[in-house]
This record gives sequence, structure tokens and C-alpha cells, in this order.
Amino acid sequence: GPRRPTGMRWPWSVDSSTPDAATFLGARRIRWLTVSTRPSTAGRERVGPHPDADRETALELRAHQKAPVSALRLPADPAAAIAALRGWLDADADAVPPLVVETSGSTGRPKRVLLSRAAVLASARATAAAIGEGRWALALPPDYIAGAQVIVRSLLAGPEPALVGGAGVAAAYDEGARFVSLVPTQLHRLLADPDGSAVLSRYRAVLLGGGPADPGLLARARAAGVPAITTYGASETAGGCVYDGRPLPGVEVEVDADGRIWLGGLTIFSGYLDDAEATARALVGGRFRTNDAGTVGEDGRLRVLGRFDDMVITGGVKVPGPVVAARLRAHPAVVAAEVLGVPDAEWGRRVVAFVALSDASLSLAEARDWVAAEHPRTWAPRQLVAVEEWPALANGKLDRRALEAMA
Repeated sequence: GPRRPTGMRWPWSVDSSTPDAATFLGARRIRWLTVSTRPSTAGRERVGPHPDADRETALELRAHQKAPVSALRLPADPAAAIAALRGWLDADADAVPPLVVETSGSTGRPKRVLLSRAAVLASARATAAAIGEGRWALALPPDYIAGAQVIVRSLLAGPEPALVGGAGVAAAYDEGARFVSLVPTQLHRLLADPDGSAVLSRYRAVLLGGGPADPGLLARARAAGVPAITTYGASETAGGCVYDGRPLPGVEVEVDADGRIWLGGLTIFSGYLDDAEATARALVGGRFRTNDAGTVGEDGRLRVLGRFDDMVITGGVKVPGPVVAARLRAHPAVVAAEVLGVPDAEWGRRVVAFVALSDASLSLAEARDWVAAEHPRTWAPRQLVAVEEWPALANGKLDRRALEAMA
């Protein structure tokens, strides 16, 4: 079988004798635990039902060990999606179908991800344990996992989410919303409006996902008092599962010897609908083999470097696009930056920097010198493209294919 990766990992575990564990288990009504199959030094875990698991959980586990005969697909209309998820959450365990959500498709054809209700609930409850619970503001498309999870978290707390039209977080706050999930573009626009940033600062938590967050954007948000929390995850993990570099309760994170991030635990998907080959590549031993590269800092936090797809091989040199983009974002003239590899007759792929600039200017030579001041000059971009408006997919994520076509 596939080689099990080795490297840094954080299996979440509790000792029920500790006050924190007792509080967590009691407050969250946990019915699943991560159970070690060997002594803790072995570092291998298996997910299984808690001894006190009720009949509903056991029935659902058996149902999702079989191929689904149907699946719940959420409509794009928020009100209809809320109604659909309410019925799904209330359904009997032996009748509930899996939820199917599409990946963003930012790097290729979208995949249809199958999620059991147990996985979705585990994710929502872990978020509540980490940041609290209450009414949410729905500012994301409900037919993608980030928006669907906003609905689920809010319904578990009681009220339906407050619907946000455009950037109407103020109205949602007035309706009782205290949590909101945004993508970086939305946060950027809200911070540009003094009223928007003032309202965001009153929320209990502002989750930021859908792609890497620019350090400058985070600094501006926190300076304005906005309780921004960066999230990392995927449709395959029922949404964000690592907050500010640390895994949520029940989530296992590992960086293997190749630098690849693996995710495991209670929130992992069941497979891809009608795509056994893709499922076999991504779901290995019950864990999600991501296409992301990462490292673990001295503080124990996970740092996501970018996708393995973002590694640009140009003239035989491997260039980590996200690292170059991060360096460019630190330039005083740059507001936002992305780096991609574009087909090139001479180099195989050339490194192209796409930048949004402030009122100041930036030449290609200046950009190359700026990158080379901290990294090998071979990593420096060979083309600079000024971007006035970033192409986006329906869920707000960057449309990388459209961006590449601009080169």
C-alpha cells in the first residue's frame, strides 16, 4: 500500500481527568474520539465511535461505509440552502445522505466532494469549541463549503444566519450576528471603508479563508481592532480545520519528509463522487493527502507555503511561487501580488509576477532586485503584469487560469 508519511504531526487528544478536557467534552457533547491503536509513542491514530455514542451516530457510520445512493446538493439561493441544511441536520441517521460540495476549481476541473453529516458536525463543533458559538453572518456562497459551514454553525447555535448583501456586515451585526467568514478581497474592501472596519471590530471573530492572507492585510485588520483569524482547510476537510496555524480539536496535521501537508481526524471527506481514481490519490489510510507544501515553525504553528502546483520549474530551477509572491507583497509599492509559472519556449515555464500597485510605480528590474535581496536571483520574476481587478471564481477565490491568460 502507499507509504505512510512521517514528519511533524499534532494528534489532538485529551485526558478526561483534566478540567479542560471535561469542560470540552461536556460542552460539545462529543460522541467521537481519536483512539490510538498502539501506545502514544507509535504516533498512529484511528477514528472510531466513543463508547457512549448514541444509535444515531452508529447508524450514520454504517450508512457512510457504503456507496451513497443519493447526495444533498445545496442550491445557490441562501434561503433555500438554509432550509435544505436544516432538514439534513434533522434527518434520521439511517436516512441522511452525504452532502456533496464542489471544490473551487481554481487550479483545474472542480471535484465533487462527499461529506458525511458526522464530518460536517465535527467541523462545526470544533469551530465552536475554538472561538465560541452564536449567530453568524452569511457573506459567502452557500453552495460551497465555507458558506455551508456558516449555515451549519449558526443553526447549531439556534438562529439562522443573518444574510449579508454585498458588504452589509453592519446590518447583519444589528440582527445579532457576532461571527462572520470572509475571503481576503471582502476584508480588503471593508477595511477601506471606515464604517466597515468599525463594525467588523465589534464581531467576536472574523474568519479569513479561501486563500493565503497577505500579511499587510492582516496587520491592517488587527490594527483596526478586527479579530481576524486565518483559516486553512479544504472542501475535503469540511472547511477550515487549522486556525492561525493551529489545528482545531479532533484534527490531525502532519508535514511529511517531502514537505507535503496531510490532514486527518473527524472532519475528513468520504471520497469524490464518481471519481475512484482521484479518491484513491487523495484519501490514503483515512487521511487527506493535500497538494499543499508547508513547514512547522519553532512556535509549533503550521505555515502553508503554497500548492505543489505553485512550484515553478524554470530553466531547471525550482521556484516556490508563494514565497516570491510574499516577498513582493512586502514592497512599499505593492498592494497585492501573485506569482505563477506560464509556458515559455525558452525557459519551459517563466516566472510571472502579477501585482496590484499603489500610486507608486514598480519596474520589472526593481521587482527582480527586490526579490533577489532575500532570495536567489533565479527566483526573480521575468515578467511583471499590473492587475487592476483580480479575476475571481464564483466563491470569491482567485481564478488562476484567468490570471495566467493575462500574461
